Amino acid sequence: MTKKMSMSTSKTSLVLFLCQIISALDVPLDSKLLEELSQPPTITQQSPKDYIVDPRENIVIQCEAKGKPPPSFSWTRNGTHFDIDKDAQVTMKPNSGTLVINIMNGGKAEAYEGVYQCTARNERGAAVSNNIVIRPSRSPLWTKEKLEPNHVREGDSLVLHCRPPVGLPPPIIFWMDNAFQRLPQSERVSQGLNGDLYFSNVQPEDTREDYICYARFNHTQTIQQKQPISVKVFSMDSLNDTIAANLSDTDIYGAKPVTERQPVLLTPTGSASTKVELRGNVLLLECIAAGLPTPVIRWIKEGGELPANRTFFENFKKTLKIIDVSEADSGNYKCIARNALGSVHHVISVTVKAAPYWITAPRNLVLSPGEDGTLICRANGSPKPSISWLANGVPIAIAPEDPSRKVDGDTIIFSHVQERSSAVYQCNASNEYGYLLANAFVNVLAEPPRILTPANKLYQVIADSPALLDCAYFGSPKPEIEWFKGVKGSILRGNEYVFHDNGTLEIPVAQKSNAGTYTCVARNELGKIQNEVQLEIKDPTMIIKQPEYKVIQRYGQVSFECIIKHDSTLLPTVTWLKDNDELPDDERFLVGKDNLTIMNVTDKDDGTYTCIVNTTLDSVSASAVLTVVARPNPPFDLELTGQLERSIDLSWIPGDENNSPITSFVVEFEDALHEPGVWRYQTEVPGTQTMAQLKLSPYVNYSFRVIAVNRIGRSQPSEPSEQYLTKSASPDENPANVQGIGSEPDNLVITWEPLKGFQSNGPGLQYKVSWRQKDVDDEWTSVIVANVSKYIVSGTPTFVPYEVKVQALNDLGYAPEPSEVIGHSGEDLPMVAPGNVQVHVINSTLAKVHWDPVPLKSVRGHLQGYKVYYWKVQSLSRRSRRHIEKKILTFRGNKTFGMLPGLEPYSSYKLNVRVVNGKGEGPASPDKVFKTPEGVPSSPSFLKITNPTLDSLTLEWGSPTHPNGVLTSYTLKFQPINNTHELGPLVEIRIPANESSLILKNLNYSTRYKFYFNAQTSVGSGSQITEEAVTIMDEAMASRQVDIATQGWFIGLMCAVALLILILLIVCFIRRNKGGKYPVKEKEDAHADPEIQPMKEDDGTFGEYSDAEDHKPLKKGSRTPSDRTVKKEDSDDSLVDYGEGVNGQFNEDGSFIGQYSGKKEKEPAEGNESSEAPSPVNAMNSFV
Repeated sequence: MTKKMSMSTSKTSLVLFLCQIISALDVPLDSKLLEELSQPPTITQQSPKDYIVDPRENIVIQCEAKGKPPPSFSWTRNGTHFDIDKDAQVTMKPNSGTLVINIMNGGKAEAYEGVYQCTARNERGAAVSNNIVIRPSRSPLWTKEKLEPNHVREGDSLVLHCRPPVGLPPPIIFWMDNAFQRLPQSERVSQGLNGDLYFSNVQPEDTREDYICYARFNHTQTIQQKQPISVKVFSMDSLNDTIAANLSDTDIYGAKPVTERQPVLLTPTGSASTKVELRGNVLLLECIAAGLPTPVIRWIKEGGELPANRTFFENFKKTLKIIDVSEADSGNYKCIARNALGSVHHVISVTVKAAPYWITAPRNLVLSPGEDGTLICRANGSPKPSISWLANGVPIAIAPEDPSRKVDGDTIIFSHVQERSSAVYQCNASNEYGYLLANAFVNVLAEPPRILTPANKLYQVIADSPALLDCAYFGSPKPEIEWFKGVKGSILRGNEYVFHDNGTLEIPVAQKSNAGTYTCVARNELGKIQNEVQLEIKDPTMIIKQPEYKVIQRYGQVSFECIIKHDSTLLPTVTWLKDNDELPDDERFLVGKDNLTIMNVTDKDDGTYTCIVNTTLDSVSASAVLTVVARPNPPFDLELTGQLERSIDLSWIPGDENNSPITSFVVEFEDALHEPGVWRYQTEVPGTQTMAQLKLSPYVNYSFRVIAVNRIGRSQPSEPSEQYLTKSASPDENPANVQGIGSEPDNLVITWEPLKGFQSNGPGLQYKVSWRQKDVDDEWTSVIVANVSKYIVSGTPTFVPYEVKVQALNDLGYAPEPSEVIGHSGEDLPMVAPGNVQVHVINSTLAKVHWDPVPLKSVRGHLQGYKVYYWKVQSLSRRSRRHIEKKILTFRGNKTFGMLPGLEPYSSYKLNVRVVNGKGEGPASPDKVFKTPEGVPSSPSFLKITNPTLDSLTLEWGSPTHPNGVLTSYTLKFQPINNTHELGPLVEIRIPANESSLILKNLNYSTRYKFYFNAQTSVGSGSQITEEAVTIMDEAMASRQVDIATQGWFIGLMCAVALLILILLIVCFIRRNKGGKYPVKEKEDAHADPEIQPMKEDDGTFGEYSDAEDHKPLKKGSRTPSDRTVKKEDSDDSLVDYGEGVNGQFNEDGSFIGQYSGKKEKEPAEGNESSEAPSPVNAMNSFV
């Protein structure tokens, strides 16, 4: 190793010199290296300094050491050489210094007592063991002694002495009886540290003859027993009886009764004592006091506090125990014994001494030739220990001289060492309380560099983490270490790297670019060596979706997610923990690939769940809390306080809120007197309140219960409180909802809601019912009825107002005066019909009716309104009668007119009016006849086109189902449609009303026509019906068509054409999907027809079918189904679809040309933008 600094040749102080000394070489703990290097001996195992042995077994004195070459061993006994070859009982284990003294084959342990020391030696030095003191254990018997019985007066103190034999080591003392049961101990009776049994005061129950002290000797596993001690306690009563038998009366009264006494210390004696304890030991201080009552002991330290974490009280606080004492624990400790009569104290002055202990123990030195070094041996103690040095077990003063060595007190200084300077040095620090002995060798080596890290070792590191590449080395002098990256890389330098003294290369933040091969080179003046290692950088493991906080109701299901991302070359393992412990062994916990699911959640599942992901290189974790909520537990411990006649205080203790705060408490009550088993609402208080003042009613036997409410729901009810019966009183209130309504024309029925049981306030609940006719100077008529809810007054005038009141009463009196209500006696049917009934017809479907009101006296009841009965007599157009169905309209209140909607046009009606009261209807007014005017007819019932020829078509139709008047004519409009669905000129024909068919001639052959057909009355035209039809080609061509259609070649040709068209349509469909919407709206705008109007908002009809413009045909339309028949219900509101419902076609550019195909004629233009695929049928029609 290169010196950092050489020693100054000038005269400098020792401190400066020590600062210039080079630190020694560190020898790595590499087994192969240690086997190859020369090394002085080192003691590795030895017996304790004070070695107590079992005299019945062989004595084994251990001494093990290592070194290169292996050391040889020798022993001294009592300071002189111990020749083991001359003692047949002593052997040394092979390749060891351990002695075995054979006691079991005739040897005596006492003969081998003494002080032994082992020396381990090789060519580089000698190491020595501690002085090992061998002593056989002793367990002597108790000396025989005559024990007198102890006669003690009750209340006196007593000490039973044990005085065990002196053993090695000292025995463990305990007291038992003849049955080998430990004697009970207490504040009054306890065992002292010396083994004696102390009685602060004796009691009669202390009398027994088998107080036995036992001494257990652990080394020999023996127990010695003292002779039993007898104790006889005399109570004052028995003592007086004994004295009375032998003494005079005067002497009997001289025996005093048991008297209390103030404390007196039994141990220690006096007011002060001293105690010396060694540092690191356990300090035990004891105070045992006599007195009656039994004194209590308290400990204090004068001028300080007892050490908090090292102080313990034992033996009922009679013993103060301080562990691991130090010099700071020296001081005065006072024990105070106190009872009701006084106190006594004792001060123990404690001094803590110290056997030597290390401050700096000497450490082995490995030096290169020419280097410097130091051995430092520093120890402390009380008193201060002395330091002495030995070299190879010989006092350094008489050891062979070494010019490189200089001793300066507790330090040996080495300078310019050579290989011959190798030796083992012993440092001895001793005072009167003990000694320390330490071996430290100086090993001077000259070795070329060696690299101990395996070649091509692979290091795997997570990106952005530190990478530590080892280069464990050894050499003497200490080699210099250099690092290179790659085979031909340059030396590594700079802030990017950290170079440690042990050869390790650290990359503080490793990146992917740092991966590769690294070369470590070690060189000193004796040689050079290199080694390569590999570094791989892995992607970090991450939790990309962490578990989240969950709140779940009890018995629900919850899942925590833990989705990870990791390096593809690393195999992760996912572990779930609950509260940092393993998951419960429960089938409800389901661990999936990236989640944890808990089924049927219970309260015990509440806690923190952690997902831990481990790979061989890193570990990540994420946690989430699961809170299990539930309805609260019911309150408990209900208590009633503050009982008054009309109030009481109820308090309770809330149950567990189950992780959801209680928002309120609901108080319910049961009346066991009137409604046993029925619980009613009393009040509700906030969840922070646990008491409620409750209002009470008289004559109720109350029980209360409380229900807790939280966000999850209501708890089960608490257990009921105790019952509380309130005193009776007169009623506080009268019945509610009092009414007087007659059920017959000559009676008055008075009803009310009876009071509930708890409202009666006392026994004998009844009702006083009173009535008198209003606006008549009559007295009140009253009756008292039982607890019912109705009373009928008979013989009253019809529908006369009455004043009515109902008052509650019980055995203790009446309720307050009740309020009066107005009722009426029974109603009768009205006597008079409404007069002057007039009808005004507004239009063909609506009329208004007027009448005069009837006199109120004739109503004979509450006027509820008027009913208008009306019915259709006959239709004026058909003159046929049918079943008469009367309709009724009711007009509430005193109304004198009303509207009659929904009338049929051109019909004859009758009506009458009646007044209505609570009893029923009065007589009807005379029937009034009125007629409705004509209206427009409905559409013809059907339109059928038959017998197509080259130039003609036959039309047949049915008359309108509802002509709504006298038909005057029919109107037929038609126009041709070409192959592009454009409409030709419109032709209109007026047809007499009595016709039902028409032959249209002079039409173009093979042409499609559209027909519009409606009926008229004098009012106007009705809704139209439409149809389409086609004239045929010439007859010869038609026949050829038929013949050709049956030929196979024609069928094949048509199939090919159809296939071609299908392909064309698919291509167009694809272009349409790519091109978006087709320009249907633009075509509609270009051919805008004023007749095509949107739906009117007021009547929901389409503009082109309004009554005024109904005769105008559409310029563009849709084709009809192939059956050419339009049913009435279809044609009323829409144009039928073109060509059996087939959609429109596409032009060559893909645009949509059949914008009306597949749509009803009355639909808005925007609806034509259909996304349906075009039909090949329409494409075929274009060829016709």
